[in-house]
Amino acid sequence: MSSPAEESPAQIWGRPRLSVEELLAAKGTQPIRSLDDLTADTFSSDEELEEFLAFTHAERHRDSA
Repeated sequence: MSSPAEESPAQIWGRPRLSVEELLAAKGTQPIRSLDDLTADTFSSDEELEEFLAFTHAERHRDSA
């Protein structure tokens, strides 16, 4: 029997250890080919984006005043 220091996380948690390539294949991921692959329509308007940025800025500086 091996000591806990000799056991891998996969042995401890009872899951097989998969390579990065195997994990990516299992999720069906594709390589990023351009910056357009990273775009997302998170905000429905420029105003909504500006509100989010103002809120984020205010929250980051809330305790520094």
